Amino acid sequence: MTKDHFSREFTVRGVLLGALITLAFTAANVYLGLKVGLTFASAIPAAVISMALLYRFKDSNILENNLVQTQASASGTLSSVIFALPAMMMLGLWSGFPFWKTSLICAAGGTLGVLYTVPLRRVMVVQSNLPYPEGVAAAEVLRVGDQQRQKSGTDGKAGSQNSSLHDLGWSAGLAALFGFMSSGLRVLGESFSTWIPVGNVVFRVAAGFSPALLAAGYLMGMAAGISVLLGLVLCWGVVVPWLTSEATPLAGQAVTDLANQLWAGKARFLGAGVIGISALWTVATLARPIIRAIRSQPARAEPTNGAPRDETDQDMPRSWMLVIGLAALAVLFGVVSSFIEDYMPELSSVALYSLAGLCVLFAAVFGFLVAAACGYMAGLVGSSASPISGIGIIATILMGLSLLGLHSLVPAFEASVSGKLGVGLVLFMVAVILAMAAISNDNLQDLKTGYIVGATPRRQQIVLIIGCLVGGAVIPPVLNLLYNAYGFAGSMPREGMDPTQALAAPQATLMNQIATGIFSGSLDWSMLGLGIAIGLVVIVADVMLRRSGKGALPPLAVGLGIYLPPTIGLTLTAGAVLGYLIKRAIEARAKHAGAAWAAAAEERGLLLASGLIVGESLMGLVIAALIGFSGKDAPLALVGEGFAPAMWLGLLGFVGIAVFFYKRAVRA
Repeated sequence: MTKDHFSREFTVRGVLLGALITLAFTAANVYLGLKVGLTFASAIPAAVISMALLYRFKDSNILENNLVQTQASASGTLSSVIFALPAMMMLGLWSGFPFWKTSLICAAGGTLGVLYTVPLRRVMVVQSNLPYPEGVAAAEVLRVGDQQRQKSGTDGKAGSQNSSLHDLGWSAGLAALFGFMSSGLRVLGESFSTWIPVGNVVFRVAAGFSPALLAAGYLMGMAAGISVLLGLVLCWGVVVPWLTSEATPLAGQAVTDLANQLWAGKARFLGAGVIGISALWTVATLARPIIRAIRSQPARAEPTNGAPRDETDQDMPRSWMLVIGLAALAVLFGVVSSFIEDYMPELSSVALYSLAGLCVLFAAVFGFLVAAACGYMAGLVGSSASPISGIGIIATILMGLSLLGLHSLVPAFEASVSGKLGVGLVLFMVAVILAMAAISNDNLQDLKTGYIVGATPRRQQIVLIIGCLVGGAVIPPVLNLLYNAYGFAGSMPREGMDPTQALAAPQATLMNQIATGIFSGSLDWSMLGLGIAIGLVVIVADVMLRRSGKGALPPLAVGLGIYLPPTIGLTLTAGAVLGYLIKRAIEARAKHAGAAWAAAAEERGLLLASGLIVGESLMGLVIAALIGFSGKDAPLALVGEGFAPAMWLGLLGFVGIAVFFYKRAVRA
């Protein structure tokens, strides 16, 4: 690409547009996360919106579009701090979200997450074969849109470009229509779930009707799909039935309700244990190439001396990283010191700053480990399905144990770092780690998109930091608005408010329970330890399979199958099976149709998968905005929750989309 082309990559209008898109994405993610405990990846909707708006400028290009979606997706991702911060209200420590404290921990944590992904880029994006579902999909959206814009009626390529756009448009339209009919009008079910009773226990089979998850499964591949299914079967076919058989239901409690309660309160810790040990193993296996990548980083921006530079392989220089990183750590130290001073005023200055320093050190070191693990998980199953809250659980446990040990060893902390104040400090630091994890989870997807479209990594990394600053400024007022409007489960801002309208904030509630259990000594460690043991077994099996050349069994994917709701896991597996069937069909037909047809068919499959993710993401954003503005759970619903045919109609529509995907991908 020409120097002029690169000069149009980083623009003021692009930064301003990214900031505006951030407002909508952050608000939608915060609301949905507090309501149902889920957030959506915003890279693809941001790519589509930026293309639509920048299309009017003749000098815009694919690289400028890419930087807009990079900035917007980074700031929207920071909303994951809602998995911890609402617990401050539940504890009674906060009556609202203080702007500067909330904003600065989001900005500082997110900035450190960006810096941690810089040395990971070559290892996990350039040199890795991880699928990065959303990153690849966003690149396809940008590429096809750019081709369509630049096409010429006489260049002989317009037909193929129109075909590509049609593939993307058809699948996006179908996914959006399905999302509107299911999440909006509610005439199509979003999942099915059936319970199989055997004696005094039940087995559960469930799947979600999500086109985006079907596409993510297609992109993640068969090995990861089988691993997710293994975790799912282990959880709902063995562990939950066993726990149910050992438990006694409450008076009037259905055995299905008991099974769900045991999964949420016990079995998910099994998944967290598998994810934790798998994350450590992932970091250990990546340690050597990561160290090489760090050493290969230039100490400063290198002069060209007249020689052309490869813009597409330029990361932020080490000197910049050092200055920005130290500034972020200093801000974090100041915010943590202020928090400790507010709630533990009896500590001496030495004890206060020592405690703040230890907390920041823990967050910085653990955050780097989390960055590698989250980057791998995002590359494997996508940002939307990557369990950031699982990382939050692990961080809560480790941070809680560290502080518990600290106040046992140091008499000065014994009275202060305990009880409700100790829990509050743990969750405050977990929010910082969640910001690092979420940004790492999203940024490597963005860097994958940039790698495909030929962007400059250094410029992407700069706008990622800008996105963190913008997101940090947006999140506190949105949180305050939602808290004052609805309240949180267990914490209402005013007397007389309807508790049934309160936002559930499920992850914050869970992490509050874990931290409280650690400090009170009531936490059950058995499932976490069992998960670690299972994770070690899976790691050994994966190593043996890879060495024998017979396949793979990614341990993180097994942990995901246990930890994620079954409606997600089984749908990912279905997508992986669909991908396997399409691959077999393409290989069979390629013997007669030729290699060129096979390459085109593989590209069609990628475009179709991208379209499904695009359509559902955009429609999810629209529905979230309608919910936020109306204050109703289902403002467009035509039927109530008791509409019996919804599940079967949803299943029929979902199968129809899968059949369409298969037929379109392997067509002659």
